[in-house]
Amino acid sequence: MTRSYRLSVLDQSPIAEGDTAADALANTLDLARAADALGFDRYWLAEHHASPGIAGVAPEALIGPVALATKRIRVGSGGVMLPHYSPFKVAETFRMLAALAPGRIDLGLGRAPGTDGRTAYALQRDRSRRIASDDFPQNLAELLAYLGDTMPPDHAFAPLVKTLPTGGAGSPEPWLLGSSMDSALWAAETGLPYCFADFINPAGADMALEYRRRFRPSRWLDVPHVMVASWAIAAPTGEEARELAAPAAMMFAHLFRGELIAVPSREKALEWLARNPDTHRRQRRTVLGTPKEVRAALDGVADEYGADEVMLVNIMSDHGARRRSYELVAAEYGLAETAAAA
Repeated sequence: MTRSYRLSVLDQSPIAEGDTAADALANTLDLARAADALGFDRYWLAEHHASPGIAGVAPEALIGPVALATKRIRVGSGGVMLPHYSPFKVAETFRMLAALAPGRIDLGLGRAPGTDGRTAYALQRDRSRRIASDDFPQNLAELLAYLGDTMPPDHAFAPLVKTLPTGGAGSPEPWLLGSSMDSALWAAETGLPYCFADFINPAGADMALEYRRRFRPSRWLDVPHVMVASWAIAAPTGEEARELAAPAAMMFAHLFRGELIAVPSREKALEWLARNPDTHRRQRRTVLGTPKEVRAALDGVADEYGADEVMLVNIMSDHGARRRSYELVAAEYGLAETAAAA
């Protein structure tokens, strides 16, 4: 059965070999403007740290510029790794962003560190212990209380709620992100929309089903809502799409060996992969091909998860080819016409 679902973009702001983080961020703004015009529903910015190949270290700093550079698309975090931050500070930041771009800000929240152990320790709020305590559920509850103005009046931080920035647009839309059963259960318990990272773990259909089964309606959401983030590249030919996937394959092969590199060129990656055919490559679902092939594969992913939305993510060294990939997908789905009608 083919489902109807919305399409969105997750951008990790990849840094091509020979480029700088400034170049990558300029590409992010360019791709965001294109996604806005093409009719995509959301544009989320990722949080990854200490990588020479990814410039997206602070979605909270990038959401504002992207929102101001676009007109209609929702802009958000994919996501903010809550263990690194004070819930109150996250509430302040995203209420301010919601005032800046009313009705267009999403707050995607995750528990993963988004980096290696040393960097995670450097990011910790409390360095009195090497491994931070797992207080994610408590911090999530505190953050939602700030955003929803539901802090118990006898709570020590209750007076702070009235100090949060406002702009007549209310709060950002909170989401829970993840690739494990824990995140699915937390999303269900708190009544939040849930985004599953299929590009990290392609075995999440049962988790999405459990989320739907256990979902409790909340002030944020009446019925369960699932988005699946999928790795996808479209090109005029299937062969070109597979070639465009080579830089990320080389990058992840090095990551598995503990080596962090910038995103290599297509030519360099193809040559390296040819010389290293047995290199361990991370097992992930990859949707590659012509626009029609990509749509058929994404229909299958959406059916598998019962998804209401599909978010596309990829890493390429060629920004023009990356932008063209999204243009081809948008044309295949008729996104611009759908957005105009809406």
